[in-house]
Amino acid sequence: MKYCKKCVMPDTRPGITFNEEGICSACQQMEKRSLINWESRWSEFKDICDKYRGMNGDGPDCAIAVSGGKDSHYQVYLMKNVMHMNPILFSVEDNFPMTEAGKHNLKNISEEFGCSIISMKPDIRAQKKLMRYMFEKYGKPTWYIDRLIYTYPLIMAAKFNTPLLVYGENVSYEYGGSDAIETYSAREQLNNGVATGIDEQELINGANVTARELFFTRAPEQEKLDKLDPIYISYFIPWNSFKNYEFARKHGFHDLTHEWNRTHHVENFDQIDSRAYLVHSWLKYPKFGHASATDYAARMVRYGYLTRDEAKQLVREHDDKLDPLCVRDFCEFCGYTETEFWNILDSLYNQELFEKNDYGKWMLKHPVWEE
Repeated sequence: MKYCKKCVMPDTRPGITFNEEGICSACQQMEKRSLINWESRWSEFKDICDKYRGMNGDGPDCAIAVSGGKDSHYQVYLMKNVMHMNPILFSVEDNFPMTEAGKHNLKNISEEFGCSIISMKPDIRAQKKLMRYMFEKYGKPTWYIDRLIYTYPLIMAAKFNTPLLVYGENVSYEYGGSDAIETYSAREQLNNGVATGIDEQELINGANVTARELFFTRAPEQEKLDKLDPIYISYFIPWNSFKNYEFARKHGFHDLTHEWNRTHHVENFDQIDSRAYLVHSWLKYPKFGHASATDYAARMVRYGYLTRDEAKQLVREHDDKLDPLCVRDFCEFCGYTETEFWNILDSLYNQELFEKNDYGKWMLKHPVWEE
């Protein structure tokens, strides 16, 4: 593994690139911000909003894909209070037991900003089948939920005639990924690798689900997609997760303070809705040698909140330590014993990156703190 010379991101992150100086694409993107004419981009954003504002009379004139998180709070505020649009919000709930903060935050968006939310709670039986299959075969247990997070807002935006569909950041461009294109258009988001690459017939055969149970995982037909205008807010403003958190906190957003101190995270405000879901995001660790602690430590270095040495220490203390509460909720939902869970997890480790020590624990061969 090789690591970015500025942050702590390894070259094993899918889709990330490094330049000749050993700087990752996410850090390069951050450096380019000072060269961007943000006033010009804001004017572009205003023109887009002007195009759609009031298009359905008293009905919604744009849609926002929300989770209830800090970024969702900021997006809704921006569209409703600043741009004076009339948004309708679409969300997908993962059926896992929610944290108290998660329960509060989705309701808070509606009450704080005065917006209607239409939430999908997926077919639980199908979700369990698909989770087990995708976990055991690919180490991607929440593929079904993630796919719905992409397709459901598209389906609903088409139904409600709200072509302007708003997303937060372009994850690939902001943090490094295969779809790292600097554009306001979110048309290609479905192809960014998070919830793609699985043939429907494989799921029918392997997970024992039906085509009907997979209906909502299909994007609208191309004719309907062509009428939509999905955008990334991060193209128009300098996106900053921590600033969004500080904003959201002042508008009623709750973090996990006094509720849950997660062992594998270095912050308490991102992806806080449910515990079981975090097993999925942590599974980057056995496959690629980095997880949530690396993601956020790298981000904090780019924002100037940490030195690289401080980030290395956070990664060392947290990245491999999957929280036990995540495991318990995940196993209870899917019907695994914890022994079964750890046996499956053991099979997912990339042995080019890891080796077992004398105690049977998988250890990174080339951790960032030993550079």
